[in-house]
Amino acid sequence: MVIASSSIHSIATAELAGVSKYKRELFALRLDRWWRDLYEGLVAVYGEGADALAVRLVQLAANAYRDREAELHRLDMQRTLDPEWLQAPRMLGYATYTDRFADDLEGVGKQVEYLKELGVTYLHLLPLLRPRDGDNDGGYAVADYRTVRPDLGTMDDLRELATKLRSEGISLVLDLVLNHVAREHPWAEAARAGDPKYRAFFYAFDDRRTPDAYERTLPEVFPDFAPGNFTWDSEMNAWVWTTFNSWQWDVNWTNPDVFYAYADIILFLANQGVEVLRLDAIAFLYKRRGTDSQNQPEVHSITQALRAVARIAAPALAFKAEAIVDPTELVQYLGQGTHYGKVSELAYHNSLMVHIWSMLASRDVRMAAGALRALPPIPAGTAWITYVRCHDDIGWAISDRDADAAGASGPGHRAFLADYYSGKYQGSPGRGLVFQYNPATGDRRISGSLASLAGIDALPPHDAVNHQQAVDLLVGRILVAHAIAYGWGGVPVLWMGDELALPNDSHWAEDPAHKNDNRWVHRPKMPWDVASLRHDPASIQGRVFAGLVRLGEVRGRLPYLSASVPAEVLEVSDPGVLPVLHRHPIGPMLGLYNVTETWRAFPMQVLTNLGLHNPKDELSGALLVAEPDGNIWLGPYVTRWITSA
Repeated sequence: MVIASSSIHSIATAELAGVSKYKRELFALRLDRWWRDLYEGLVAVYGEGADALAVRLVQLAANAYRDREAELHRLDMQRTLDPEWLQAPRMLGYATYTDRFADDLEGVGKQVEYLKELGVTYLHLLPLLRPRDGDNDGGYAVADYRTVRPDLGTMDDLRELATKLRSEGISLVLDLVLNHVAREHPWAEAARAGDPKYRAFFYAFDDRRTPDAYERTLPEVFPDFAPGNFTWDSEMNAWVWTTFNSWQWDVNWTNPDVFYAYADIILFLANQGVEVLRLDAIAFLYKRRGTDSQNQPEVHSITQALRAVARIAAPALAFKAEAIVDPTELVQYLGQGTHYGKVSELAYHNSLMVHIWSMLASRDVRMAAGALRALPPIPAGTAWITYVRCHDDIGWAISDRDADAAGASGPGHRAFLADYYSGKYQGSPGRGLVFQYNPATGDRRISGSLASLAGIDALPPHDAVNHQQAVDLLVGRILVAHAIAYGWGGVPVLWMGDELALPNDSHWAEDPAHKNDNRWVHRPKMPWDVASLRHDPASIQGRVFAGLVRLGEVRGRLPYLSASVPAEVLEVSDPGVLPVLHRHPIGPMLGLYNVTETWRAFPMQVLTNLGLHNPKDELSGALLVAEPDGNIWLGPYVTRWITSA
């Protein structure tokens, strides 16, 4: 049956007894606005069970709304009046582990001025909710969603930090692991103790028949140290689904109690002042035999319903989908078809990141241009997270289709990139580490800091004749890579240390907890003595930091770079120059990015045809004039953001 609107409002009214009439009316208006998204999402997954679950969720949302602090209610109103806040060009993100950046939450609060110096308005603190002891996948094996890791502080400390950041115009972003929990999580402990309610929170099989049937079509995420997707647990006396590691148990989202539990966690975190939740491993939520159990339609229905619950109780909260999937699947995480604009406000533009590195290695933009041009438009009100580097390894997610269209081999190009950035390719400056080599597929992912992948470890000695030239090219590669991310539109996010060109951490394997996971090579402790060099214009650190500050400052005043203005990749005139156009109502802006170490030309006639008369480069402030050959020329790794003066 379909629940009557009057019944839902009666349920909400009962929960909000004692709340002012104005607040009851406001909640009722939100309920009316988001009810259909909630209910339709639930029906798509739970069928007849949707009604009972919907009632429980309305009660949950009403209680969270009632308990929400006045300052957060004000933030809800602010975000409702400015729904495009995440699309604004002023948005700039910074991502880091709390302890690697500043020891603990209190320490992060003491570094707010550093973040403001960079222009940060969005701070993503990677997993800080209490994980299992020992190996915990960098914090993604959560043992308690309501407790902060003890060495980082308390939930009160987190709430205080969120308040401080908010007062400085910085939104707090946290991870929420949706696909799995640690084996030590109370749900899993109860399941192992024989509680049937919590056993139903997981996929547990008495023998290998069903797991083997699934395994026929399931890929392996960590083939080196966690082969297969199921683990025998003697206490459960069952094979448990473990996509990532044996101690990370996949939760069963076909169980409505699981949905309710996560909705409760989401509203709890929203009431601590978290403004964005990164939905980790979201592509894996729903399992279907005969498939790779990724990107199933129910994933988007689940996310739509979760988002609706959050919108009813705490509309200041936004969702960010972490889905490292085929480029053609990416836009679904922002919403397509019946889910258009109803899933997440943000999603990672993994394809752009991979193609940035591909362009720099090949000195050729044509494959990237074709692939990026082919992506469908994103829904109104949503935005890409654009980035050059993150906490994870880089998987070379370049499709055979896109490689073929550029006249290349998909497997061959992916192998080239792995060779290039691990330093195996002759002449490559990259010094990354191979992560998770799969001999069956030839897949090799790469770990390494941005600066080490760009060549900082391959610089000639200081007394070498070509040292300064090599430094100039290194800084150029780092800055043009970030300029593409900053100039795409959306929310560009810096990975901690990239603003200082930090190299690989040579001591990464000395910590026993990290020695089997070389991703820690690009997760160093923040060297604050090195950070002091950011004010030295002659140092690499100073040049990179100043360059990124400049990109952020200029970006922040350019309406063309709002996420609401699509990025359009033009036809390529020179294989070394990526042309990206933004057509804003006030006029066009053309971004030109030279991804090579040589001078490159771009026809002035193209600018004229686009209506860019009297063209000006916003980054340098210079007016652009054609050379006698009719071209404007871009130096090595130079970026031009061109508007009409």
